[in-house]
Amino acid sequence: MIERDHSQLSIRRQCELLAVNRNRLEPRQAKLREQDEELMRQIDMIHTHHPFLGTRKIVLELRDLGWSISRRRCRRLMRIMGIEAMVPKPSLSKPAPGNKIYPYLLRELEVNQPDQVWCTDITYIPMIKGHTYLIAIMDWHTRAVLSWDVSNTMDTAFCLRALHRAVKVAGRAPEILNTDQGSQFTSKEWTSAVEAYGAKVSMDGKGRWVDNVFIERLWRSLKYEKLRLWSYRNIPELCEHVDTWMSYYNHSRKHQTLDYATPWSLYRPEKEMKAA
Repeated sequence: MIERDHSQLSIRRQCELLAVNRNRLEPRQAKLREQDEELMRQIDMIHTHHPFLGTRKIVLELRDLGWSISRRRCRRLMRIMGIEAMVPKPSLSKPAPGNKIYPYLLRELEVNQPDQVWCTDITYIPMIKGHTYLIAIMDWHTRAVLSWDVSNTMDTAFCLRALHRAVKVAGRAPEILNTDQGSQFTSKEWTSAVEAYGAKVSMDGKGRWVDNVFIERLWRSLKYEKLRLWSYRNIPELCEHVDTWMSYYNHSRKHQTLDYATPWSLYRPEKEMKAA
């Protein structure tokens, strides 16, 4: 009903005409208790180590740790965190109602050069008080992380910041940008921005859970190699840790699947040679 990019009517005026409260356009943030935050930390640790576990088995793991929790509550917290089991299932991340779903463009596509395909995902980061979300945009062929951003809300704005920064770093947009069907990536703001750069929008479909594996491995490495070894009290401190590790990942961390090369040495070999 509400068109955010209407050429003649502002959002405020559309709400007035439809008698809609403008403050209710976005879903309310779920209220969390202090115990919920600690539970989410435990769920995040279990999911990072065993991303294939669903709510039923995560509940069992939590009960082994002494938590009394129902499957319904576990499902609610996982939904807030934006995580789900990485197994084949009828549907992936739920898009917002009315958002367009784009087809999956990578089936049987040979990805053999940088900037042919980019992929992106969002992960939950627990903090001493509260939590935040991290997005990264990765080049599919070289596994190089082109940009990342942090936000304390699951909105589209920080996703767009990461997108614009990735295009600036790469000097161009990819041919295809692949995402899941989360509401941030099905929003008109996101898809319009991707298409404005001349890239094609691709979205994981039924049975394509495996396409998130590259970034899921990135999240696991970041959390176990850096974030869980250090303390951070606020978002600026968190960003310092993420920035340090992302630089290490791109320029120093050797990948077995890349014949022990670093991502950036394959993505921008000429710049890596100059830096050396």
